[in-house]
Amino acid sequence: MTATTRVEHDSMGALEVPASALWGAQTQRALQNFPPSGLRMPRAFIRALGLIKHAAAAANAEFGDLPRTLATAIQAAALDVAAGRHDDQFPVDVFQTGSGTSSNMNANEVIATLAARALGLTVHPNDHVNMGQSSNDVVPTAIHVAAALLLSEALLPALKHLSAVLKTRAAEFHDVVKTGRTHLMDAMPITLAQELGGWQAQIDSCYARLQSVEPRLHALAQGGTAVGTGINARPQFGAAFARHLAKHTQLAFAPSDNYFEALSSQDTAVELSGQLKVLSVTLMKISNDLRWMNSGPLAGLGEISLPALQPGSSIMPGKVNPVVPESVTMIAAQVIGNDATITVAGQSGNFQLNVMLPVIAYNLLQSLELLAIGCRNLADHALAGFKVDKVRIGAALGRNPILVTALNPVIGYEKGAAIAKSAYAQGRPILEVAAEMTNLSEDELRRLLDPQALTEGGIKG
Repeated sequence: MTATTRVEHDSMGALEVPASALWGAQTQRALQNFPPSGLRMPRAFIRALGLIKHAAAAANAEFGDLPRTLATAIQAAALDVAAGRHDDQFPVDVFQTGSGTSSNMNANEVIATLAARALGLTVHPNDHVNMGQSSNDVVPTAIHVAAALLLSEALLPALKHLSAVLKTRAAEFHDVVKTGRTHLMDAMPITLAQELGGWQAQIDSCYARLQSVEPRLHALAQGGTAVGTGINARPQFGAAFARHLAKHTQLAFAPSDNYFEALSSQDTAVELSGQLKVLSVTLMKISNDLRWMNSGPLAGLGEISLPALQPGSSIMPGKVNPVVPESVTMIAAQVIGNDATITVAGQSGNFQLNVMLPVIAYNLLQSLELLAIGCRNLADHALAGFKVDKVRIGAALGRNPILVTALNPVIGYEKGAAIAKSAYAQGRPILEVAAEMTNLSEDELRRLLDPQALTEGGIKG
């Protein structure tokens, strides 16, 4: 021991720990065993650990197993941890033991030290802070709690905001008729409102999908302890724990119906990640549509102008790029990659425990956080402020030979194809060429080829 260290003990013996550290021997062993990758367990996960220890102490005090004074000190320390006041005391790497035991013990030791200082008494990390618990139910519970909180507090509100912005912008453009595109080629006309409405429907569907996961996300492993049997925990512990946690978080947490499933599998994390992948695919589509529509300003589509946020080139003066949609596509790519990791990790439920819990936690929580940020950024810095070039949209629509499709019921497909080819080859409006190649009057052609009417579907005979 030196002036900068102190000696701590665990079941394996004595170990020197930095004198200023709140953690103890088991955390120190983890630091020695797992060389740092630079990736620590996420803030949301540490928050969840604090909330878990708070609820566990409340349940143990309720049963009379933990003296009220001791429980109160543990709860206060746990809430400090949950609030992020001691994040620097959680140095354990993501790539640690697959059960996450090192992170659970990190929380137990830090909370025990804080509670002991407050009381002036010994508080044991295992016997007191970890009472009625095992890393094998704490860490799966922390994954669910952290993900549920991020979903309810961050991602779902962000999706609701994104949907509202899309709805507002769509209402502005109900009369803007543009060229529709399939295969990136000109197709029949649509309104810009219809296009944005399609995006909004995608976002609303993602919202509903994510909400559908919540009942399983709110089901907790806590109470299963080591292998799912609940050894060393009261039979009522899981229910009491969930009740205290639900009261504190205002989320409908409840004990899992089957602790063996809750400990041995991470199916709900895989399910949630899958829904986050769907959202990523949706955001990728919307962002790339925006990039195409914004392309130019002269040699691209140039239908819209996204807000100019920063210079786009270090060498080309005046260039402005669609930086926010680009950033969102990268978020989507990251989340899709995270889903692959979570899928592989979810398969590692060997017998009574999944042994890739830390990497599931890291990737799942990162995905939730990134998507919440990306949705708000896309809404506020791209969708809310883009401008529409109605003149350019109208000019392109007027030259679109695919408008002849509306004449099919009157003149037939073959005649329509000939008119479209001729109009395209000559670079002339479809109405002029159709007037020359059919017996239809100009008034009849204008009625049949009215772009606004064509966006309403149906036969215009």
